[in-house]
Amino acid sequence: MRRLRHPGRWISGGIVLLLLVVIGRAFAVGQIQWTVVGQFLTAEVIIAGFGWTLLISACALALGVVLGFAFGIMRLSENPILRFAAWLYVWIFRGTPVLLQLLIWFNIALVFPRLYIPGLVDERMVDVVTPFVAAVLGLGVNEGSYLTEVVRGGIGAVDKGQKEAAHTLGMTPGQTMRRIILPQTLRLILPVLGNSAIGMLKFSSLAATIAMGEMLNAAQRIYFINGAVIELLFVCAVWYLAGTTVLSIGQYYLERHFGRDASAASGKRTWFKGWTQRPAAPEEA
Repeated sequence: MRRLRHPGRWISGGIVLLLLVVIGRAFAVGQIQWTVVGQFLTAEVIIAGFGWTLLISACALALGVVLGFAFGIMRLSENPILRFAAWLYVWIFRGTPVLLQLLIWFNIALVFPRLYIPGLVDERMVDVVTPFVAAVLGLGVNEGSYLTEVVRGGIGAVDKGQKEAAHTLGMTPGQTMRRIILPQTLRLILPVLGNSAIGMLKFSSLAATIAMGEMLNAAQRIYFINGAVIELLFVCAVWYLAGTTVLSIGQYYLERHFGRDASAASGKRTWFKGWTQRPAAPEEA
């Protein structure tokens, strides 16, 4: 039998390889001091900045997840005031740029000069909302507005029959939500949370605009002195790629773990259903 030819595949593959060669040559012969890239790749200030990047990302994502679940549940509440408050939160923070929100949080002392809670806190807002706090609030509150809709959709995707079964067993609405609905919702939205973690790591670079000493800000302070702009940007790119790669691998194994658990549970339910519906044996009839 004559083998079928696919000239389109060879042509497209050749074009891609040619583009890769051209791009690689441009970086090889361009005015890039690769020794400077290697020198600053493990510089103490860059590594410390990357540590701040990871800390901002983790804190902001945790805040976003908490807000997402809280407002996601409020979006489905029977209380119209809670539903409206959740809708207003999503409308405001999902409808404005995250950079704008960072700048507003950083300058929030112009609106609220003091943070006063009777008997607990009485501090100047400018001392409370540091660049780190402003970065966590700006990124976390913005992320929470997106996760609110994700959680709302995840809760809606859970089989309503399980909720009815939980009520039949005597569970209160709160127990049903905590023990039945939310664990399944978490498994359903896990891929989205993985993508959110990766996105948060990259969005944390916006904190450089409010003088937060994360990695990009540290790189900027260096190249303002030595003029090695592109080299320091490549250093940041290497660390961002390393961080997102690790998160992607973690997301893959988490999804596989939860997917395996879900498949096993589904298999058990199928086996149980088949056993209960099997024909009765002669001695059982």
